[in-house]
Amino acid sequence: MLQATRLQPEQRVLLHGVSWETYERLVAELEDCPGVRMTYDRGRLELMSLSYPHDWIKTLLGRFVETMTLELGIPLKSGGSTTFKREELERGLEPDECYWIQSEAVVRRKADVDLATDPPPDLAIEVEIRTSAIGKLEVYAAIGIPEVWRHDGARLHILTLRDDGDYAEVTTSLALPRLTPATVDGFLARREELDETSLLRAFQTWVREELVRDRPSD
Repeated sequence: MLQATRLQPEQRVLLHGVSWETYERLVAELEDCPGVRMTYDRGRLELMSLSYPHDWIKTLLGRFVETMTLELGIPLKSGGSTTFKREELERGLEPDECYWIQSEAVVRRKADVDLATDPPPDLAIEVEIRTSAIGKLEVYAAIGIPEVWRHDGARLHILTLRDDGDYAEVTTSLALPRLTPATVDGFLARREELDETSLLRAFQTWVREELVRDRPSD
């Protein structure tokens, strides 16, 4: 059995020459260690420990997504930090949060998702306060995730996957139309001013006043 040394918050370790078999074994071994994220890219493996600021931001971003979909009646299936990997591409990672939105109906009844036959999440959240040694966007693109919310600790960047296989920064979410990075950043900036219940209520009120009331009736 593999022995792991506890990493300090936001510490990253990059390993080279790691086989796919070793990566899969580590995924299984560290399944019960939620404080560690792994990114694998063709023989390189990065292990990253999580920090409180990292988890605080990713949790709030996820709660904004869940609040908005609830208020707008948008179907949603959560994937959390599930490991997504493609052996034929020798790539894999765990997003901080992920969701099926447009493709929710396809995976609704599935207890497990196989990227060989099932669609990847429509939206992934990636908080990267310290830059990863592995280009995570390239891994996300290889897996085929259409939209990534990347937060650098200061700002949210919404990125959508183009036909050429690269991500482009956009001003409005594809998965949640009319939601902009500026709006999300405005609420995140209040996270030290308000308790989380009040912050979520403020966001909920914004959704109701700005989005729900302008939504065409069925």
